Amino acid sequence: MKYRSPYLFIAPFFLLFLFFQLIPILWTSYISFTNWNGFNLPRWSGLDNYRLLVQDYMVKDALLNTTVYWISNIAVILVFSILIALCLKRPGLLFKRFFNTAVFLPYVCASVAMGLIFGMLFDENAGFINEVIAALGGKRIPWLTSSEFTKLPVIILMTWRGIPWFTVIIYSGMLNISPEYYEAATIDGASEFQQFFRITLPCLKNILFFCTLTITVDTWKMFNESYTLKGPGSSNISLFQLIYQYGFTTFRLGYASSLSILLLGVLLIISILQFIVKRRDGEI
Repeated sequence: MKYRSPYLFIAPFFLLFLFFQLIPILWTSYISFTNWNGFNLPRWSGLDNYRLLVQDYMVKDALLNTTVYWISNIAVILVFSILIALCLKRPGLLFKRFFNTAVFLPYVCASVAMGLIFGMLFDENAGFINEVIAALGGKRIPWLTSSEFTKLPVIILMTWRGIPWFTVIIYSGMLNISPEYYEAATIDGASEFQQFFRITLPCLKNILFFCTLTITVDTWKMFNESYTLKGPGSSNISLFQLIYQYGFTTFRLGYASSLSILLLGVLLIISILQFIVKRRDGEI
């Protein structure tokens, strides 16, 4: 029998990584030090793009907006996903199969289509949300025309689409917790509230860490939600959307590449910090 090197089995991965990740990252890093519009040859400009990046108010707004989206998504998605998973886990739930399917439906809807629908729902003049508020005697809210409220529709859309996927993950984790833990806790007189904090949450630590990491990456590379629900100026623009705007609207690809490196750096720092916290807790 012929001997086959184990490296042959992992060679496809390294080839894909080389051509679709490593080379694009190296090329983007080089382009970030040039002045390039995508048509002419790149012209070396040194650190000019990074100096401009520090002074650009739109970059600061995009970083702040994306940070707000990130913190909101982690808090809202995880809380609601856990609550819905707990409801689905209850043995007495009627029409359980129907709810299992219905909960996942928002995730399979196209984000662009949902963004357009949410744009109509939050329209200041004829939107359904303002019609309900007006019918109840309230004042119409300029959801997408005022910088004060423009982030809220984006957050609602992102969390509404994200909750189903993470509910399924957390629900699967709950099903894998041994029922013997709960039986022993019930015999010892522990309430459901105590069982949740002493059994359920500790057993879900690794799953919640995975969910937090996934939400972090998804939020920092978000585009469709903030693009379809545009606010005035840079009031709700995301960092990924700003990269697109500079790269493919004004064709400042060198500057857009420096923003891409900034985004990569932010994701690396956040991911490393999360792993440090987990390692300190002895989880990994």
